[in-house]
Amino acid sequence: MGEFKVLFVDDEQELVSTLVERLQYRDIESAYELNGASAIERMRREQFDVVVLDLKLPGISGTETLRVISKEHPDVPVLLITGHGSSVDMEEMPKGAADYLAKPINIDDLIDKIRLSLQKK
Repeated sequence: MGEFKVLFVDDEQELVSTLVERLQYRDIESAYELNGASAIERMRREQFDVVVLDLKLPGISGTETLRVISKEHPDVPVLLITGHGSSVDMEEMPKGAADYLAKPINIDDLIDKIRLSLQKK
């Protein structure tokens, strides 16, 4: 088991399955869900140290998913995923978000941001 456990929430299955595989290769336990409702349910059954969440999700929005996760798991940092090349002003980030990553996601940047968010909590 790795140093932390990550849950990815994004409807792009190829992206999140690749990220999970790359983290597991680095001995970091991770999993993914393809929508907000299943992510919320999974977090109620399983403990994760950090969530990496896309705001554009089918069904329950990423913002609503963030709100529920932040309320039910206030000690779990949530990193947001933004669209290709977009950036987010920290003052504009939805309440409860620890930081953000832009697509395409660099695996080393991802791991650095996860570690930093866990140090802050």
